[in-house]
Amino acid sequence: MKKYSFKDLGLENTRDMFKRANENGYSIPAFNFANLEQLRAILDACTEAESDVIIQISASARIYIGKEQLPLLVKGAIDEIRAKGSKIAVALNLDHGKGYDLIKDCLDYGFSSVMIDASKYDFEKNIELTKEIVELAKAYDASVEGEIGVIHGTEDEHSADESTFTKPAEAVEFIKKTGVDSLAIAIGTAHGAHKFKVGEDPKLRLDILENIKKEIGSFPIVLHGSSSVPQDYIKRFKEFGGEVKDAIGIPDEELRKASKSIVTKINVDTDGRLVFTSTLREYFAENPKEMDLKKYLGYARNEMKNFYVKKINSVFKTK
Repeated sequence: MKKYSFKDLGLENTRDMFKRANENGYSIPAFNFANLEQLRAILDACTEAESDVIIQISASARIYIGKEQLPLLVKGAIDEIRAKGSKIAVALNLDHGKGYDLIKDCLDYGFSSVMIDASKYDFEKNIELTKEIVELAKAYDASVEGEIGVIHGTEDEHSADESTFTKPAEAVEFIKKTGVDSLAIAIGTAHGAHKFKVGEDPKLRLDILENIKKEIGSFPIVLHGSSSVPQDYIKRFKEFGGEVKDAIGIPDEELRKASKSIVTKINVDTDGRLVFTSTLREYFAENPKEMDLKKYLGYARNEMKNFYVKKINSVFKTK
């Protein structure tokens, strides 16, 4: 039984967001969160940068917050920015949703968008499972994101050892047969903090993107695993006791190129974790007697907000 309507929570689905983005040549940031501090950092950043946003949550993060608390947490955070005059559009998306029951439960609890990730199955099975979710979501007026191709790396419940680039002809067939509102493709991004080795020069397969564009026009395309893994925060993480392998992410320049094509949604998760955690480590090292949660969590939240403001202005160019 449906418990919340996404409109009652102050949310929108992604269709109008993507239409505006495609018409004006920019992408919508899709930032993951797992607690109130991250959620506020994201919404404050997008308010300051005047950017529409898709707030994303994984199945494990939803369990961590609590499915009964999550809708109220989201509504409260949106009410807060509305009280400050913000008019940005906000969607709530389930990231890498696996399984009908989980996705239906999220829709019942007010999600305005869901991703069905059936990319581990063969192409026909992926179409079958994705179409089933598209039909389900119609009753909720929620939007649906599908995925074809395989993106390597590990993040939350998602894990793959290697990438398989998306074939343009399959993208056309998949969109036609499933009725999805957006499609995640594999063109060289990677999940997790350890995307590429230092010294490598990560490049997106923009040629594949352009070939897909020729086939499907302005249909909304999604990039997963698009964090930049900023080196100054890697350095800070290590300097204050953290252990992380040397790695680099997707350069902002590459993401800007994709944004000017038909990519309308770019997922960023690792960057938020890295910025928040490295800032906390620094604060604790420099303030060993501090026990006031408001001070150290607020410090990290503000750092994450400032980072995302710069990221939006550098990559997304939404307004």
